[in-house]
Amino acid sequence: MAKVVVLGAGISGHTAVSYLSKYLKEEHEVVMVSPNSNFQWVPSNIWVGVGLMTPNQVKFKLEPVYKKMGVNYKQALAVAIHPEGDSENEKGFVKIKYVTEDKKDVEEKVTYDYLINATGPKLNFEATEGLGPKKFTQSVCTYNHAAHAWEDLQKSFKKMENGEKQTFLVGTGHPMATCQGAAFEYILNIAFEINKRKLNHLADLWWITNEYELGDFGMGGAYIKRNGYITPTKIFAESILKEYGIRWIKQAGVSKVEKGLVYYETLDGDLATKEFDFAMLIPGFAGAGMKAFGKDGRNISNEVFAGNGMMKVDADYSSKPYEEWSAKDWPLIYQSVNYKNMYAAGIAFAPPHAMSKPMQSPNGTKIFPTPPRTGMPSGVIGKIVAQNIIYQIKTGKKDHPHEASMAKMGAACIVSAGYGIRKGQAAVMTVNPIVQDWEKYPKWGRNINDTVGVVGTAGHWMKLFMHYMFIYKAKAKPFWWLIPE
Repeated sequence: MAKVVVLGAGISGHTAVSYLSKYLKEEHEVVMVSPNSNFQWVPSNIWVGVGLMTPNQVKFKLEPVYKKMGVNYKQALAVAIHPEGDSENEKGFVKIKYVTEDKKDVEEKVTYDYLINATGPKLNFEATEGLGPKKFTQSVCTYNHAAHAWEDLQKSFKKMENGEKQTFLVGTGHPMATCQGAAFEYILNIAFEINKRKLNHLADLWWITNEYELGDFGMGGAYIKRNGYITPTKIFAESILKEYGIRWIKQAGVSKVEKGLVYYETLDGDLATKEFDFAMLIPGFAGAGMKAFGKDGRNISNEVFAGNGMMKVDADYSSKPYEEWSAKDWPLIYQSVNYKNMYAAGIAFAPPHAMSKPMQSPNGTKIFPTPPRTGMPSGVIGKIVAQNIIYQIKTGKKDHPHEASMAKMGAACIVSAGYGIRKGQAAVMTVNPIVQDWEKYPKWGRNINDTVGVVGTAGHWMKLFMHYMFIYKAKAKPFWWLIPE
């Protein structure tokens, strides 16, 4: 009997454990370790952040779902991986911590034959002084954060209703933050709600970003087919912001936040500030903070994880110059560099390099987005990692018939631009591949026939439909596996 342990019940980990349980649970053991008691459909946190959904509409309890799946669920925090075992265990194991019902702290060793690290990111608010819901800015990275943001946003709406002007600042809160898409959605939804309340004359809306050009989105931008023309995402993003009355500050690395004031540096090296009444800024991401130890107790974290705390996999991590970057640098199977029964999925894997060109100011501050891996790519990676493990367990072979390079994978992104039955809008964008392949597509970097962008009400309905469809899938309802990642 084989034992597969998955760390993290986000989109990637939950997808992986769903397929593992479907194909292995009768003869093998599948274990989920996650500190969270709930699954959350992160893309809909945007709507929680403007009061159009409640946290209960974007989350559900994990325990009954895993019980139905036949998964051994441990609500605990994974703190260390021992891939070589120790004097007590020949097998590799994960050290986990949890609190019992009588409030006792407990450590446990969970052995494994295969391990999938899908812990997702640490929301690294601490990397920017004054950033985060416990300080001076809001977040929509979790449903609790989004609910808190809505509470604060309502205060600004109330002030405008009383005739007081408000400044809204939304974007990235670290010079190398990713997830621009979520922030972009949020400012468009704020603008939509302000317009719905007829308060535009009292709102000053600002987008602040570490992108060199708008529409970079951490993937080096794209050229898209739109209305019969080839349009760069720079024009696509700028036109949407202008339509919604939003001004912008680009090439900006936020370094510090005080009450009502953001400090930032530009790529030109200028130091500037921006006042605000309400701010939602995405933090930088880091690894979950796990350590790794050899059989002799030696700390081998730097062999297993990259400097950012994310797991090193089958990618090219050599420090070659930007001009030599290639689509071939990106991983295919997400297998650990040194331990062949360990994998990383979703945000937990360390990308070989950025997709956007690295930039830094004259002061030496790096200001550019790091690569996005959320949503669809995370789900696809979680699935193929699970499929390869299932294949190896069932056949006894050690090859990997399933691959999911982000340099070969396409993705669809639906950016909400306002929630409404008849007036809701969304920008729908597809890219193929996610990572540019300039050798295969020397003109555009991607297949221009599969890279398109449109804005309209149909996109809103599509995003709303996907909300319910993916929650249905995540709950392992009948025929869930027929719904694509």
